[in-house]
Amino acid sequence: MTAEYSAHHLQVLEGLEAVRKRPGMYIGSNGSPGLMHCLWEIIDNAVDEAVDGNGDRILVILRGDGSVEVQDRGRGVPVDVEPRTGLTGVEVVFTKLHAGGKFGGGSYAASGGLHGVGASVVNALSERLDVEVDRAGKTYAMSFHRGEPGVFADEGEARPDVAFSPFENGSELRIAGRAPRGVTGTRVRYWADRQIFTKDAAFQYDELVTRARQTAFLVPGLEIVVRDERFADDPETGIRETSYKFDGGLAEFVEFLSNDAPVTDTWRLE
Repeated sequence: MTAEYSAHHLQVLEGLEAVRKRPGMYIGSNGSPGLMHCLWEIIDNAVDEAVDGNGDRILVILRGDGSVEVQDRGRGVPVDVEPRTGLTGVEVVFTKLHAGGKFGGGSYAASGGLHGVGASVVNALSERLDVEVDRAGKTYAMSFHRGEPGVFADEGEARPDVAFSPFENGSELRIAGRAPRGVTGTRVRYWADRQIFTKDAAFQYDELVTRARQTAFLVPGLEIVVRDERFADDPETGIRETSYKFDGGLAEFVEFLSNDAPVTDTWRLE
C-alpha cells in the first residue's frame, strides 16, 4: 500500500463516517423519506445518462431480500484510473463525496439529482452495495461494506451479513465477465443499513411508480420499469411491475392531465 493511497483511503473513510453520523444532513431523515431519497439518487444518475442521450431503459427492482437494484443502459461508470487519487472511477464515484459529473466535471448539461448527495452517500448508508459496469466488452465489479471497498465471502446468493474483507494493499476493480459487444451500462444493488434507518422505513412502491411516470414524461423515449418482488409469495399481491415510456414527452403529459375532450391536437414547440 503506497502512502498516497493510504492517505486518500483514510480521508475517504473519514468522509463516509461523517455521513453515517449525521445522515439527516444528507438525506433529510432516517425513515422512509430518507430511504426513498437514496433510491432517487441512484435512479437520477441513470436518468442523467438518458437525458444526455445514453441509454433508453432503466429498470428498478425491489427485491424480496430487502435490497434494491437499479439497472441502466448508459455509458457505464468510468473504470479507468483517476490520476489524482490513483483509484478507478468506480471507487471514486462511490466513495468520494460530490465526485460525480454534476460537480465540476462538465459531464451533464442538466441533472436530475435533488441535492447532489450522490452515490457515495447511498454507499455510506448501505450495509452492502454491489456495482457492475459493462464497458469495452467487459463486466467490471466492486463491492462495498458501509462504504468501504472489499470482498464479501459469498456462497451462492449475495447477502450483506456474510464475512467481509476490506482491501488493505490497494483496491481492486475485478473483471467479473464479458459484456456483449456494444453493450454498456451500470447495475447498482444495495441493502440499506438498518443501523441507520428505522425498522419501519420501507420503499414505497406507489411513490416510486408516480415518480417514474413523471420522469418518463420529462424524458421522451426513456422507458422506466419498476418491479416489486417483495411479495412474490403472496397469492394476492405477487410480483408487481409497471412500465412507462412516452415518445411524445410533455405533449403526452398534457393529454394525461386533460379530463375533457380535446378541442385540437396538442401543439408542441421545440
